[in-house]
Amino acid sequence: MTKPAPLGIRRLESLVYYVRDLDRSRRFYTTLMDFAEVGASTDAHERAAHERSVVFEAGGCTVICTAPLDDAAKGPAATFLRSHPDGIGTLVFEVADAAHALATLEARGATPITDIARFTDAHGELAQFEITTPFGDTTFRFVERKGYREPAPGLARSATPTGGNNAFGFTHFDHVTSNFATMAPALLWMEHVLGCVKFWEVEFHTDDVAGPRDKGSGLKSQVMWEPESGVRFANNEPRRPHFHASQIAIFLQDHKGDGVQHAALAVGDILTAVRALRARGVEFMPTPGSYYDMLPERIERLGIVAIDEDIATLRELEVLVDGAAKHQYMLQIFLKDSAGLYREPAAGPFFYEIIQRKGDQGFGAGNFRALFESIEREQKAAGRG
Repeated sequence: MTKPAPLGIRRLESLVYYVRDLDRSRRFYTTLMDFAEVGASTDAHERAAHERSVVFEAGGCTVICTAPLDDAAKGPAATFLRSHPDGIGTLVFEVADAAHALATLEARGATPITDIARFTDAHGELAQFEITTPFGDTTFRFVERKGYREPAPGLARSATPTGGNNAFGFTHFDHVTSNFATMAPALLWMEHVLGCVKFWEVEFHTDDVAGPRDKGSGLKSQVMWEPESGVRFANNEPRRPHFHASQIAIFLQDHKGDGVQHAALAVGDILTAVRALRARGVEFMPTPGSYYDMLPERIERLGIVAIDEDIATLRELEVLVDGAAKHQYMLQIFLKDSAGLYREPAAGPFFYEIIQRKGDQGFGAGNFRALFESIEREQKAAGRG
């Protein structure tokens, strides 16, 4: 099989996040996550599109939060939010050559929403186009920048950013994870249209630990990798038995369809970042204490042998560890989803992961099993096993 020609993707540039409450988003990003507010939609764009956007940045991570201005709006944000809770509406990729990317994608069967549109600002030019995807109602946008500095057409960069200063050291989007009722069509699309290759996979069910019973949760996960840029797409589907009880199936119910579940923010020092985030009031998904009781044995069994971090500190902060080679591992933790953070279902099931890689490029396969094992032990100890 001939290796597919690369699209020329350079990086995942930004997330376009459709929300109902921009003030709430501003508080989350600038006050809790220490992102800077660096731009906003222009008056002309708001009048034409009937939606308002605010741009937040930390390191190489840009999030554009967009809300419709009225119930009758017909723009992308309003259309998305009529079918879903708050969620990721567009993934934006920087490319070297927009014309090459579009021609290559069309030749492979992609469905463009727009032709290439070109824009200028005081510093240069931008070319962009957008395509449909199998990621539910989430689209992909490809942008080529030649000196263009504004966040996007219709959005203006502020003369003086406000809010945070990236105190936690976010550097880039490590990966994006999406959930599907069936992921095979999406995997084939990523392979044959985007030119991705399979990078990693795992499947797991609580029955693997506790044995068959009348309820449980499972998933299949496969990561696709775009070799030129290193952009990674993690993808999940529910696993039988108890398909509808799976964490993935519950996301699909809450999101009202397939879509982006979470984005991972890379950091250089996760322990310092998590301690400071907790001090600001950021809430994370809990980890049972028994996970850390088992951790020294797991580290040895996985072949990591030793880690630099103190296990008592990991237990205190509830940071997870995984890896597969001597002194090569990763550290990760997950924020509560937006619905949980805001105590409002309409805020949606999207959440962020924070990740530090110390030589390992996996996705926490050991943590799936270890966390399920810990939960099963906690339930049994409480008489619920």
